[in-house]
This record gives sequence, structure tokens and C-alpha cells, in this order.
Amino acid sequence: MIRAAIVGIGWWGRMLVNAVQGKSAAIRFTAGYTRTRATAEGFCAEHSIALANDLDALLADPAVDAIVFATPHSQHGPQVERAAAAGKPVFMEKLSAALPSFGRGTEGAHRRRAARRLEPLPERADGTSRPLDARRLLALRPGGSAGRGNDRDRRAQCRSLIHLFGRIDEVYCLSHRRVMARLEDTTAVLFGLANGMSATLYCSLVTAVSARFAVFGTKGCAELWTPEFQFRFSPTPEGPRTGRHAAAIPEIIEYKGFNTLLAELEAFAAASEVAHTSPPPGAIICGVTRG
Repeated sequence: MIRAAIVGIGWWGRMLVNAVQGKSAAIRFTAGYTRTRATAEGFCAEHSIALANDLDALLADPAVDAIVFATPHSQHGPQVERAAAAGKPVFMEKLSAALPSFGRGTEGAHRRRAARRLEPLPERADGTSRPLDARRLLALRPGGSAGRGNDRDRRAQCRSLIHLFGRIDEVYCLSHRRVMARLEDTTAVLFGLANGMSATLYCSLVTAVSARFAVFGTKGCAELWTPEFQFRFSPTPEGPRTGRHAAAIPEIIEYKGFNTLLAELEAFAAASEVAHTSPPPGAIICGVTRG
């Protein structure tokens, strides 16, 4: 089992701890550090996490196998460099642009990448890795974490497209302030991908809550709805040469209760085990999903 340290024990850090503590045989949080120690002491005591006085203490601790960061993204560059210099595997979202200089084994975390059935979407839709079109719908209510993280979520959806289909060559965007006084609450983006595909992204802060990733191909449309993690495949309709097509009954698979944070942290633990047995010089491991 990987003994991990959590750095940053605010709302997101506690989400990561709660996702695995006592639920995983692959990873457990045993230590931690946060700038606001007083607010985290009760939580850490409840989860048997030893609070360190600073990050250097965690990096020098041989009982800490890996570091999980849940800190503001403005701090990530220096933090990941210090962890790399200490030889600790790192789990982090929104990585520094300088990260590739550390060598192989450098990736970041994005929990939607851990969603079940995301990878098979292109194959189900087209039978190949190059379907016709991919579309991402993201609708969030204003306020709370959704309101604060809207721009972050938009970038995350673009990264999902890149992960599945490769480089984006063209981008056309419209962003409007339809309802909210100070924010552009409605955004539509059209992408042209290097492999010839087209893709669209729609984000709204003022409509009904919904999230969907859909891939359209010659065989049909494969969709993943979150946060319920419902997979839906609608085959291309078949019918006579004339008249209306008859729509086939869609295939629906539900994965209720799937813990994406647990999945990506356990994958990170597996990658960390590899790093400990044969660590590449000067490299770090940042989960198994790109953030």
C-alpha cells in the first residue's frame, strides 16, 4: 500500500482523502500539510493523518511514498519542482508548463478521465479511433464550486477531447453575458482537430444542470452522462431507401456510485509502485490522467 501525504487540506483536499481513506487497499493518506493548520487538525485526527509543519518535512520523510497536491494552481510550479527534486511521485491537477523537462512518467490528474466507458466511446460510435464529431455539453448552476470553477471546467473538457482524439488545430469561440451581471455565462466553441474530426463544446452557468460527452460516428452515437455515469449508445437508424428511418432502441448502461477519485488515486498508487521499483532519473509521476 502506498503511504501518501495530502498537501492542501481544504474542500478539495478533503474530497480526495474521503474518496480513499478506509476504502482502498492500494493507497492511504498517512501525513499532510496545510497553511491553515488549525482548521485541519480535527479532520486529520479523524482520519489518522499526521500533520507536518511544512512541505519540506513531508519531502524528507522516508515514510511518505508519494505526495498528493490539492493546492491553488498558482503554487503548482514551485511545489512540483521541489517534489521532483526530492524524488517523490506526485499527483497534481493543472500542471506546470515546465513539467516535461523532468523526463518520462510525468502526467497530471483529471477525475473525469477516470470515468468508466470514456475510452470506448470512439470505437462504439465508429469502430475506429477517428469518428466524425465529438460534442461536450456542460451546464452548471451559478454560485458555489460550480460558479468558481466554470473556466476550469471548460479547459477540462478540451483536455478530454485531446486525450481521446489528439491535437486541436482550429478554435472558434463565442462567449456571451446572457443573464449574469459580471460573468460571461454562455460559451460555445467549435474545434477542428488534426485528424479531421470536428468537435463542439457548450457551457452555460444559467440553464438546467447537465453534463454530457457524446461521440458521433458511422455506427451511431455513444454518450457518457455525468455525474450519474450513464453510458448510452444509439445505433445509426436503419430503414428503407425511401421514407423515414426507424430509430433503433438505444443501449443504456448505468454505473451508479462509481468513485472516480478512488479510481484515479489507485491508478496513481500503481504507477508510484513502479516508480519505487525502477525510478527513472529526475522524473516524477503525477497520476495517470492529464489535467
